[in-house]
Amino acid sequence: MPQSLLRNHVLKTLSPEDFARLQPSLHHVELGIKAQLEVSYQPIERVYFPEMGLASVVATMTGGRQSEVGIVGHDGMTGVAVILGQDRSPNETYIQVAGNGWILSVENLRSAIAASQSLRESLLRYAHAFLVQSSRTALVNGHSKIEERLARWLLMVQDRVEGNKIYLTHEFLATMLGARRPGVTIALQMLEYRGLVHAKRGEITIVDRVGMIQLTHGAYGEEEQSHFGLASA
Repeated sequence: MPQSLLRNHVLKTLSPEDFARLQPSLHHVELGIKAQLEVSYQPIERVYFPEMGLASVVATMTGGRQSEVGIVGHDGMTGVAVILGQDRSPNETYIQVAGNGWILSVENLRSAIAASQSLRESLLRYAHAFLVQSSRTALVNGHSKIEERLARWLLMVQDRVEGNKIYLTHEFLATMLGARRPGVTIALQMLEYRGLVHAKRGEITIVDRVGMIQLTHGAYGEEEQSHFGLASA
């Protein structure tokens, strides 16, 4: 596919020369819900560039408690550990909203990075943006009310998927927010009472985006948006 027609922002904003280095090794792939893209502490063999859909990067504590620490949509790519020179991550990454994208072997990615300083710099810009997103998530989780955290998360998901409908269960939302399911249910009911969302089983529709942003009280800002820090140098 011509670079100009790509939706993935990382690939789309590479220089033509750097994209040409990757293009022969890129393969289109369907990304089904719950597909495992990275397994914690296992060597990363492939990286993914979503065109549509959404992946969650999830951390797990001893005892099995989980919380999402980052999301990847058409704004980014998996494999930040590889960009930073590592071969594995303590976190797992899996698809939470089905879609499609491009897959590239780590071997080919490393060869291209070794051959191009500009490619390395472009991918490091994305890695920085992802780490800023993760640090903001830690800040918000520590200081914001659950309804503010939920509103922020739904806005971030909407930025990265098509339309205003999000297909997720309350149980999945609880994992993403690192919260108890009853608390997430009450927070979602509060958003619905305020007329910000409409919720039914397995589906949330964002009705008032501006109101959602106001509700976050600053927890959703530039750093949360899908193209933060990704402009070409």
